[in-house]
Amino acid sequence: MTGSVVGDNLPGRTVLGCNNIIGHHAVVGVKCQDMKYKPGDECFLDVGNNNEIREHASIHRSSKSSDRTVIGDNNLIMGSCHIAHDCKIGNSNIFANNTLLAGHVVVEDYTHTAGAIVVHQFCRVGSFSFIGGGSVVTQDVPKYTMVAGERAELRGLNLEGLRRRGFTVLEIKSLRMAYRKIFMPVDANNVGFEERLTKVEQDEQLSNVPAVCSMVQSIRDSLTENRRGICKFRQWTGL
Repeated sequence: MTGSVVGDNLPGRTVLGCNNIIGHHAVVGVKCQDMKYKPGDECFLDVGNNNEIREHASIHRSSKSSDRTVIGDNNLIMGSCHIAHDCKIGNSNIFANNTLLAGHVVVEDYTHTAGAIVVHQFCRVGSFSFIGGGSVVTQDVPKYTMVAGERAELRGLNLEGLRRRGFTVLEIKSLRMAYRKIFMPVDANNVGFEERLTKVEQDEQLSNVPAVCSMVQSIRDSLTENRRGICKFRQWTGL
């Protein structure tokens, strides 16, 4: 569209797939804003197919030649969004206006953000999750969950998103049961978080539901070394 900029006179390259829309005055594939970038280094952006990138959005190339910024397929990136250097964006995500992703953020598939949200560098946003408007996300968002708040906290499962994406009644019921056991136990003072995760993994019924296993693995991955942990959650008191 009028006023858009695609690519830059830099070493490296910007590659766009098929059927992408670049909106008015959007800036795609220009130099990053990372102080690690050294003039003359190659830097890269790969964009897949069928993405709609709306007006005034900005997507930057990688900060170094050994990495790249990646946008998958079928994403809707609304006006004034920013995707910084070295981000990895999956498929079929919806970023509402003024969604701002710092460097090295990973967003999986089928996520949805409301407007005016900020995601801290190196965070991971799991598939089928939802981020409420005005949130500041400083830690990972596990798969299938919903977070909101000025410092984003877990608020439950993204139930509406799961229904819209065709999750079965059994899958949603199992995810709710697992979520309660992990984040809302009545005996939270007596059973640690690690033990609660293990109990869900060993539960004869829940361990046979792939979606539950995927959610638990998403949480475990976020707790590994060099990851930022998961968003805070309110301890359930049973009252």
